[in-house]
Amino acid sequence: MNIRHFLSHIFVTIGLFGTQSVGLGQSVYRTLKKLPDTGQYLSYTSTYGEDNDYTINPPNLKVNNSTMVYDSVTTLLWQLSDGGEMTFDQAINYCDTLTLGGFTDWRLPSPAEAYSILNHQNPNPAVDIKIFPKTGAEYWYTSAVQANDPSKSWVTNAGGGIGNHPKTETISAGGTKKFHARAVRSTTPDVFIANRFIDNGDGTVTDQLTDLMWVKSPGTTASTWEDAILLSEYNTTGGHTDWRLPNIKEIRSLNDETRTQPSVSTTAFPGIEQSKFWSSTTLPNQSSKAWYYDNQYGITTYDVKSATHLVWMVRSANNIASMNPVEKNQPTGFRIFPNPTDHILTIQSDIIITMVEIRNPLGQEITKIYNTNKINISALPTGQYVLTVYNQNSQPVGRTIFLKN
Repeated sequence: MNIRHFLSHIFVTIGLFGTQSVGLGQSVYRTLKKLPDTGQYLSYTSTYGEDNDYTINPPNLKVNNSTMVYDSVTTLLWQLSDGGEMTFDQAINYCDTLTLGGFTDWRLPSPAEAYSILNHQNPNPAVDIKIFPKTGAEYWYTSAVQANDPSKSWVTNAGGGIGNHPKTETISAGGTKKFHARAVRSTTPDVFIANRFIDNGDGTVTDQLTDLMWVKSPGTTASTWEDAILLSEYNTTGGHTDWRLPNIKEIRSLNDETRTQPSVSTTAFPGIEQSKFWSSTTLPNQSSKAWYYDNQYGITTYDVKSATHLVWMVRSANNIASMNPVEKNQPTGFRIFPNPTDHILTIQSDIIITMVEIRNPLGQEITKIYNTNKINISALPTGQYVLTVYNQNSQPVGRTIFLKN
């Protein structure tokens, strides 16, 4: 086992850089320069804030010398065609002894590294098929095993997820599935970071590996996928108005494979629940479903968008400019004002609105109002509400959030 692979068992090896304030510990090595976007470019809702509405670090993979792939976002170099089906132990040995392109420092990737090359616009295999050839792999190994059960290894799957699977599931170990190995190497020196998480003292925490800022205490109220997007876009924690629902790579970047139940830092996020958290990423071949992150162990999978899961909001820590969270979300065809308000909410529309429906973040109906553009909300408790307007054909034509003071 080479020294880099040995270190990956001691430290969580996901990438990037950060800010400063009150350090919360957790020493880590940075191996990814930046966290790539998911690659999702199609839209699946008229509600602003889904995955494709934000372009931060677009994937940029290029074939190098016909046998390798260079990722200019992460600066990692990948084996072009994976090494085929094998056991977990064989995968470690295969990568550690591989000589390719004149390099001998190949290794099995960490979970975050392996997850970084998945492309969530492609249903199966969820990689850039213009770059990586199809090899029949159902799963690809990572270097990590489940914290409390070394008989299970962390693997990415061809459908776009990541999970903890028994090592015996692969064909070479007597199973029926195809677990493959794809080697990776660093092209730049790893950077040691003494304090991964920084408490900003305003209800937010900055992750110095990803340069992402997170709400320190995610809400405990579950929401549907659409409402999770809206709630994130309207959040103003820490005085910031550019919060959003994270894509699946961003929310999964919080995972710590050395922890379970929950598999995130409880020092950085005290009181965090073991739960499931929505991402803004849609399952492309089943657009009624979206990806979520489960922090019991750290898997990513999907659910119907009408299901309810928790919301953990994110923003880019180095953002300077921000948009007005109300104005950027006004659906085409109507606007509401004033927002926030504590009394009368006015709807201005260029279409005929026959009904307005108000629901709470759980999706529970509060009231319906007919044939008026003036809504008295003074009796509602303080908080956020989802407003849907319907046309004369009783069809919903837009949704937004309003804040009751």
